[in-house]
Amino acid sequence: MLINKEVNGDSLTIALDGRLDTTTAPQLEAEITSSLDGVKNFVIDMEKLVYVSSAGLRVLLKAQKIMNKQGSMVIKNVSQDIKEIFEVTGFDELLSIE
Repeated sequence: MLINKEVNGDSLTIALDGRLDTTTAPQLEAEITSSLDGVKNFVIDMEKLVYVSSAGLRVLLKAQKIMNKQGSMVIKNVSQDIKEIFEVTGFDELLSIE
């Protein structure tokens, strides 16, 4: 999975490309954990993401919990397949998805 990060003041956008699974989730978690300090607006762009596993969902939930304390988090450009994963797991009610 490729992670592209863009910082603009107190806003952070992370664009994901590939699969967010057991192998790549630790990479994303490390990137998010090291990048969220001082961030008020966090966007995860999933336009090029093709799959999310339970390990990936855990990382997203952790990021949401951090951002609940310091700002907002939005997930954008979600494919229909990933949207179905969010709906089946109930994550569509825990995350802000646009």
